[in-house]
Amino acid sequence: MPADPGVVETVTIALVTALVTTVGTQWLVVPRLEARKRRILDVHQARDQFLAEMRRILGAGGRLQNFEAPAPDDPACSPVMRERIEAGRARWVTQLEDATEWLVDNVELNAPSWPTELLRDLISTYVAQAWAVMLSERQDTRKAELLVALTTPVWEVFGSRGWERRPPDIARAQRKLAALIAEMAAEADRRNAPAPAAA
Repeated sequence: MPADPGVVETVTIALVTALVTTVGTQWLVVPRLEARKRRILDVHQARDQFLAEMRRILGAGGRLQNFEAPAPDDPACSPVMRERIEAGRARWVTQLEDATEWLVDNVELNAPSWPTELLRDLISTYVAQAWAVMLSERQDTRKAELLVALTTPVWEVFGSRGWERRPPDIARAQRKLAALIAEMAAEADRRNAPAPAAA
């Protein structure tokens, strides 16, 4: 028995609709979704790297503070041990330099990706100050101390889970950061102040 013309038309329309929908989706929707997925993945990878560099600053800075260079006349430290300690300290300084360099070179990948102005300002301020510390002529141990102090409040915000990132925590981190920046500026002013004239 021949098929009813209405059934053939219905099946044909359904097939054409399915074909157009499939092709349209593959050409128009899927590429956009893939591009969006890649952008989101890039943002999360940059954030993960940002956190990894902050962890490296906290770790290398802590080690540098805890392992002081031995005094040249320390009888308890052999020349070989002194050389090894100094090599370790030099490696940790390099880690601090590399981490702050990555932060400053990639701040534009991190700061704009956060949802609020408070978070963006916190990252930008932190990165600028960390880089300034590394560029300064301070002793390595003092640089490490300042970098750890700068990183700690920022880590408390960004190293936490998203639901723990509350505005009061962000405000507290900003206050700590501002106080430390003011302390660093005062320290620089004292260091750069002219020596008193001899009487």
